[in-house]
Amino acid sequence: MERAYNFSAGPAVLPMEVLEATAQASLNFNGLGMSIMEMSHRSKEYDVVIKEAQADALKIMNLSADEYEVLFLGGGASTQFLMIPYNFLKTQADYLHTGVWAGKAIKEAEKIGKVNVIASSKDTTFNYIPKDFVITPDADYVHITTNNTIYGTEFRKDLEVGNVPFFADMSSDMFAVQRDFSKYDLIYAGAQKNIGPAGVTLVVIKKSLMERQRKVENMFTMLDYNTHLNNESMFNTPPCLPIYVVGQTFKWILKNGLDAIEANNIKKAAVLYDFMDASNGYYAPTVKNHEDRSLMNVCFNLATPELEAKFIADAKAAYNMTNLKGHRSVGGVRASIYNAAPIEWVETLVKFMEKFQKEN
Repeated sequence: MERAYNFSAGPAVLPMEVLEATAQASLNFNGLGMSIMEMSHRSKEYDVVIKEAQADALKIMNLSADEYEVLFLGGGASTQFLMIPYNFLKTQADYLHTGVWAGKAIKEAEKIGKVNVIASSKDTTFNYIPKDFVITPDADYVHITTNNTIYGTEFRKDLEVGNVPFFADMSSDMFAVQRDFSKYDLIYAGAQKNIGPAGVTLVVIKKSLMERQRKVENMFTMLDYNTHLNNESMFNTPPCLPIYVVGQTFKWILKNGLDAIEANNIKKAAVLYDFMDASNGYYAPTVKNHEDRSLMNVCFNLATPELEAKFIADAKAAYNMTNLKGHRSVGGVRASIYNAAPIEWVETLVKFMEKFQKEN
């Protein structure tokens, strides 16, 4: 099968071997004569699937199952925007505002309690990562969004937050870079960027964090983390097929090594950013500070919206390059180059960009 050059920001490209395994499992899982979509989530065969995926997630993160638990939930990262404050916002929480999704998380938290926006890059349309901020010492938690898909910024280094619980939305760079995951008390990620298809959300939670849970009479069952922790993600029927795909992607990550995946992501991004920086302004990255540039979502502009539209159309016609249009809220061009996007795609994109510049 000839693959399109898929630069979608999500749902995004997945490894071919994961797609092939999923195709087989969708027809006949492990020779059982039924699709994984037809199996009971309570069966011993499916129990192996979800337990392996949970164990592999912790293995990639170098975290202990004695200290952390992995949940697979529905509702996307957007539901986590509410679940987090619903469970843990007692007095006040610190948020860093670095883009649309961080803003949505702030909006949900404000429905529960006091939010301190301790830093924001809204003043320049979120084209940098704030550096100067002070964490509230007695905050219930600090929340960041590690990668911002719309604006193309990324926290490339783990923050130091002292003794305050540290929460992160890692939806769009989960397992794209090495981190000290032990610094975080709660991590969540919608799968559809880097680790699987839409429909499942990964939540990694430090067990001791539950000691800090708000005491609310008659908590809503599905919004209570204990509901899912006590039932090992099986309180209700989980998104079975997406969890299988995530599990297969984790095995692909383990086989390749997170260090090698990060190195490849750095290399891919450098090929694209270096070319644009040398284009005499023809291609202008929206993020100027090199240390703030996302490895996942490379956003840039050409001289006019009309030229950008021609660029996107010509790339599609020449190489079947898809999903290069920037987010509708900001326009421009965006190439999302997640883990499974081969470096050859980026090299071909740069080859096209060079030709387009000469001809236009």
